[in-house]
Amino acid sequence: MKNGAQALIETLVRSGIEVCFANPGTSEMQLVQAIDQVPGIRPVLTLFEGVATGAADGYARMAGKPACTLLHCGPGFANGMANLHNARKARSPVVNVVGDHATYHVRFDAPLSADLEGIARPVSDWLQCASTPAELPRLGAEAVAAAGGLPGRVATLMVPADSAWGELRADFEPPALPAAEALPQVGASQIEAVAGALRKAGRAVLLLGGEALLGEGARQAGRIAARGPLRLIAETFNRRVERGAGRVAIEFLPYFGERALAMLDGADLIVLAGAKRPVAFFAYPGKPSVLVPPGCKLAVLAGPGDDVVAALTGLADALGAPAQPASPQGRPALPPPGPVLDARSAAGVIARCLPEGAIVVDEAITGSMYAQQACAEAPPHDWLQLMGGSIGEGLPLAVGAAVACPDRKVICLEGDGSAMYTVQALWTMARERLDVISVIYANRSYAILDIEFERVGVGAPGPRALSMLDLGNPALGWTEIARGMGVHSERVETPGAFEAALRAMLNSRGPHLIEVALK
Repeated sequence: MKNGAQALIETLVRSGIEVCFANPGTSEMQLVQAIDQVPGIRPVLTLFEGVATGAADGYARMAGKPACTLLHCGPGFANGMANLHNARKARSPVVNVVGDHATYHVRFDAPLSADLEGIARPVSDWLQCASTPAELPRLGAEAVAAAGGLPGRVATLMVPADSAWGELRADFEPPALPAAEALPQVGASQIEAVAGALRKAGRAVLLLGGEALLGEGARQAGRIAARGPLRLIAETFNRRVERGAGRVAIEFLPYFGERALAMLDGADLIVLAGAKRPVAFFAYPGKPSVLVPPGCKLAVLAGPGDDVVAALTGLADALGAPAQPASPQGRPALPPPGPVLDARSAAGVIARCLPEGAIVVDEAITGSMYAQQACAEAPPHDWLQLMGGSIGEGLPLAVGAAVACPDRKVICLEGDGSAMYTVQALWTMARERLDVISVIYANRSYAILDIEFERVGVGAPGPRALSMLDLGNPALGWTEIARGMGVHSERVETPGAFEAALRAMLNSRGPHLIEVALK
């Protein structure tokens, strides 16, 4: 006789789920057994729930469809919440399967009893609980449909243990799979209104997000830019950007608000295409929250959840734009490495070595700007960023991207402080033999907070304040940490040594780590 867990896993397979990033516990044992018995889902064990949820985000960004996570009760889900926040901000499709106490056991208030629904709701766009075994497969199909593709949603299915182990009736029939929802379309009148505003504008900006930064979306944006003076700018943080030589050139809006306003200065029209109105990451005394220059108008072509590719195509046609985007410039020659290894010289090394087809995961924090600039005309590659601002997703994103694209080299640019949030991801890289190079920017501090301390105007930090920003006492030994988790690692102190190590690792499959000792 089939139980609820088996019927659920069969339904997830039928719905297209191929990977499960798991950190299971006792209440998930029937689900673990079902994954073993039902072919079709690859289980990937993680040692911390934040790795599982971040990896599901990375997988979704590259595969264009959801993975599922397998999490344990309310506390286990809570451990994964930060990266579900990031996934939700990225509009990545993720399906969470969360085991919980049997329905009749809840009233005894056992140690792991928690308000799972209350914990899950803030980071779940779809949330349901199965009260019977027969409900599980139906709700599983609905969860996958609710998560969708890209842009997608976070769907969470709560699975009481008795609904998983309970047997189904002999006449049980698998549920029909819901039809995929089409993306909302932008109306012709809205497209024409934006086209009219662009015809009148003197200095316009097309602010891009989501699928506008990939393939056909970027090509259509390039067509619009080729028509006349118009600047293509991506949001500060993006789910995925296709970059590199031969592709449409798109700049990033800077992180710091004053730099963003300087970039946008003089613009009289900002058109939002898959992007939201630009705002400062934080509030700062005496500085604006909305990053729109005075006198500049905003026009919405398509929201983050709309079919932005179709909208851009319609706008390009309405403007009579050229059939092809303007030809990008060729790749410039990069200077050889200098004697000092800092964020700027490290970025040059990465740009010189970056192979075609690489996937770059960028959580380099204070080193991000230099890496983005240096790699703009590197061989074609994908660039993944931290969307929700909750640090500690870089290494998990790399895990998910490598599982989704095993034939592509993944390079994770990671700050040493943020890497410690989910350092367990290194173990999963080793266990799964993932082709990831983790580049740890080891400056032994939360360097971004040193900058922010000054920007918020609280004065010079004293010894106790500095102790909360410093990571050098004791120093983190990244080569030892990585080796202890089964990952080959090296420490480099000069640009030349960094380049030699990176080139060697690019020629060797499997997980590697480079500790870049920044000056």
